[in-house]
Amino acid sequence: MASSISETTIRGMDPINFIKGYNKLNHLEDQAAPSTHTHKKPLITIAISFILLFTLIIGAVVGALVHHSYTQSPESPSLSSSYADSIKTICNVTQYPVSCFSTLSTLYTLNASPKFDPELIFMASLKISFTHLSNLSSFPKTLILRAKDPRSKAALRDCDSLLEDASAQVNNTMSAMEVGPGEKMMTESKIEDMRTWLSSAITDQETCLDGLEEMNSSVVEEVKNAMQPSKEFTSNSLAILANIKVLLQNFNLTMH
Repeated sequence: MASSISETTIRGMDPINFIKGYNKLNHLEDQAAPSTHTHKKPLITIAISFILLFTLIIGAVVGALVHHSYTQSPESPSLSSSYADSIKTICNVTQYPVSCFSTLSTLYTLNASPKFDPELIFMASLKISFTHLSNLSSFPKTLILRAKDPRSKAALRDCDSLLEDASAQVNNTMSAMEVGPGEKMMTESKIEDMRTWLSSAITDQETCLDGLEEMNSSVVEEVKNAMQPSKEFTSNSLAILANIKVLLQNFNLTMH
């Protein structure tokens, strides 16, 4: 009987002890083994760091490529400086190099020709001179309406015809530069003709001012200031033409 009770008691306690033991074992295992969540945190941090580093490297490479592409483009500062130096070389032969450079460097289209061409620079200078003379053509007429002195009016009428002639002389020079296929923009005979025309254009403008000064006209300074740009560019054009052969040689070119 006692034996039966003891056995029953043991049998009854075994499941409880077993559960307690199992729970204790699970608790020990939880302490011994690091959790899955704890492992994930370092892995995520490493992955993010790797992605950021990779992004920075790619950004640096792309930035370097863009910079290289920009510096090698036709609009790069080094190429522009090369053309600027070439224009300065041409303008240095003129009497007014500052106005020559400031205007021609803006007007001359760098992409107009694959190679720098002094003849095209000369043509650009002629166009500037002609534009200034054309804008000046109506100026004497305006002053005539304001003038009260008959002698000043007479001098201004002379200026009117003289400026028209100057404009026509520059236009003749430009027309000589316009050629068809196979024709040369410049030849020895053309250069002589163009020098004559440009010299006449300069003389016309100077004669206008001389006439106003002789008449003691009150508008002398006004006309002189208005005429200064056209005088400078007609003079610059003549100087470039007079040195065109040397300039072409400096750029390893010949008349064409």
